[in-house]
Amino acid sequence: MTGFFDLPGWTAQLVRRALYLWVRTTVFPETPAELGLDPTKPVCYVLQDEHLSNQCVLFEESRRAGLPPAEKPLKIGDRTIAKHARFSLNRRHSPMASARERYAPPTLMRTLIHEMMVQPELDIQIVPVVILWGRSPDKQESILGALFSETWQQVGRLGRLLTVLLHGRNVLVRFNPPISLHGLATDKLDESLALRKLSRVLRVHFRRQREIAIGPDLSHRNTQIETLLTAASVQTAIANEATARGISPKEAQHRARRFALEIASDYSYGALRALEIFFSWLWSRLYDGIDIYHLDTVLRIAPSHSIVYVPAHRSHIDYLVLSYFLHKNGLTPPHIAAGANLNMALVGPLLRRCGAFFLRRTFKGEPLYAAVFNEYLHLMLTRGFPLEYFIEGGRSRSGRTLNPKAGILGMTIASFVREHHRPLVFVPVYLGYEKLLEGKTYLRELAGKPKEKESLWAVLSSARKIRKEYGKVHINFGEPLDLGHFLEACRPGWQGEKPGDWSRDATRQAAIALATRLNDGAVITPVNLLALVLLATPRHTADEQALLKMIAHYQAIAADARYADTTVLCTQTPAEIVAYNERLGIATRVTHPLGDLISLPNGTAPLLSYFRNNVLHLFALPALIACLISHNRHLGRQRIIEAVSGIYGLMRTELFLRWPSAELSGIINGIITVLTARSLLQCDDRDVLSPPEASRPESAELRMLGETLRPTLERHFLTLSLLQQSGPGMKTRQQLENDCHLLAQRLALLYTSDSPEYAEKSAFAILIAHLIDADLLREDESGLLHFDDALTTPLAQAELVLPAEARQAIWRMTSSA
Repeated sequence: MTGFFDLPGWTAQLVRRALYLWVRTTVFPETPAELGLDPTKPVCYVLQDEHLSNQCVLFEESRRAGLPPAEKPLKIGDRTIAKHARFSLNRRHSPMASARERYAPPTLMRTLIHEMMVQPELDIQIVPVVILWGRSPDKQESILGALFSETWQQVGRLGRLLTVLLHGRNVLVRFNPPISLHGLATDKLDESLALRKLSRVLRVHFRRQREIAIGPDLSHRNTQIETLLTAASVQTAIANEATARGISPKEAQHRARRFALEIASDYSYGALRALEIFFSWLWSRLYDGIDIYHLDTVLRIAPSHSIVYVPAHRSHIDYLVLSYFLHKNGLTPPHIAAGANLNMALVGPLLRRCGAFFLRRTFKGEPLYAAVFNEYLHLMLTRGFPLEYFIEGGRSRSGRTLNPKAGILGMTIASFVREHHRPLVFVPVYLGYEKLLEGKTYLRELAGKPKEKESLWAVLSSARKIRKEYGKVHINFGEPLDLGHFLEACRPGWQGEKPGDWSRDATRQAAIALATRLNDGAVITPVNLLALVLLATPRHTADEQALLKMIAHYQAIAADARYADTTVLCTQTPAEIVAYNERLGIATRVTHPLGDLISLPNGTAPLLSYFRNNVLHLFALPALIACLISHNRHLGRQRIIEAVSGIYGLMRTELFLRWPSAELSGIINGIITVLTARSLLQCDDRDVLSPPEASRPESAELRMLGETLRPTLERHFLTLSLLQQSGPGMKTRQQLENDCHLLAQRLALLYTSDSPEYAEKSAFAILIAHLIDADLLREDESGLLHFDDALTTPLAQAELVLPAEARQAIWRMTSSA
């Protein structure tokens, strides 16, 4: 094969043209200028492996791209030093060849290094070229082809022929930025050291590029398991298990092996590619499209960092759609931590072969299982394979980001503290839907019915929904959290220390930081905006013109008082937003001679509250200010800042708001400026703020804006009132959560029947946990809650933002509880 291009030029051209009757490529970068080549300096291309097909592709694509042709002679000055401007790092050898022969540098690379040593003033640009067959990010292939797609294993000539036949229509070619040889000459290395350095640089480069595309070179599953079982921590756990259970070391070893088989994935690139083809078909029938934002964030850090993706958990679709689009964009699909409840017949093995590894909901009473799982997680992290898990633990039934769990996050941090040779970055991923496959199930669970158990039948029955219209899916990559830098801020000089209390504190802080960054990356969709407005109306119906104006208010607030740089705005016009919701069947139009009305179909309001809650945090402060002004008529600016600051602590934990208390004053003033510019507030010469005149439409619009936050504020008022009525030392945490949940259910039935999420028990649990963290509540040894007068401060501020009838209804219920 290596002598092929020594044949007459017309023969080589004929073979290449014949190959390109079949081959179709996708080339990166799209424009040659992006490589930054210096036209005055020689260019030499380097491939990883020596294959005839790769050489043909390199020659053709360098010519088509307008780059210096790889098939032309390589010249330095007037001298020709090679017939072609390319070489392959890995060349073919006899199976009996020694390691020294197999890894010997190519002849042309030796020549280039020699030339640079002789003439240090010269420079040669080495351009690594990655060619992957069956890995183009925007094309599909057959399921048979997927089973023979690009892997780490080298194949023979027959295998290469099959690869070309199966994947010739789907080839990714990536020209990478040039490596300058001038630096080797200036480093004052001798020729052999310079040769080894260049060889190492190229091998590391190709390995990283291939890792980005198809993932690290993981050994067979059985090899992984053997590695796990021989780890010191697992061997210690096996010995302890044998002693504790009174069994032989061999039996304990067998239990450890069984746990490892239960946990470990059985990653198969072929199975992943086959599943990708199925999902390409599925997504086109479920969704109008899938929009991705800030992917460049991941592309920038992927070559040099280990990545843990931390998505919002809204649906079972989450991990499928994220893995699919990472793969489609040339990135390695992550290993996904899946609950053991998904390890069901047929589905479990398929998920396992696509990278899922399984964990039990609790490790309690199984120290050996915990040791095996921890070691498996450490193995994945140290080998640089990207991971994905949900810090919320379970899917959100209300649309809000749930209180994060510290379990697997703490294990990740402990693993990194133990061994941190490569930087580790958490990437929050906001996943937004416009309709949910599980929507009706969530409503039943919020209404108090038990959670449905995942089963194979439930998965298969979802196929009935394929023909329905589910709008778009939005994937937004948020601000990454570099774990090394984060730990340094929490514990300066942490390197070399063992995990302990400090790492547990760091885990809790990291969990909150990641949940906050998830919320920062929210995507505002047409469905979110319609939900914000129509759910604030008494009958979930609005005059079309009034609706359009309210949508415009929300869009202006989102744009002019932007929540975070990673937040994605909705750029459609209000009229387009309404039309889009009508097309999805979310809104209906009622024709009327005095002007059309826009309404929610019967029974859809509870489902729509989910989408309001997705973005509630973005408008929480504007809505709080609207409540204050609407119910108090005249308030000085400083009084508003004091009232908002008094309530903010309660809201911040529940909604994972991003601002520290010290920044609130500036944020509040910015929001007041926007609301005043929209004529929703009036400000006199004394800096006293008031609502518009009652006869003006802006007065009703200000009340509607405040109505967005009313259910949240009522929950706060209900909890504080119940505590004050019962008195200190009278209720346990569990009793308070149950009482709040029951009273909220009653309020919802009497006044807000279309909002089952209003009484969600987890919302009260989060609020009570925050009161304890803020020392407003204290638990004694028997679990009873105590408080002092400090609790009355947020209670008094809460009264400022609720209408009198709501406060009276809550007081009556808490008094009789």
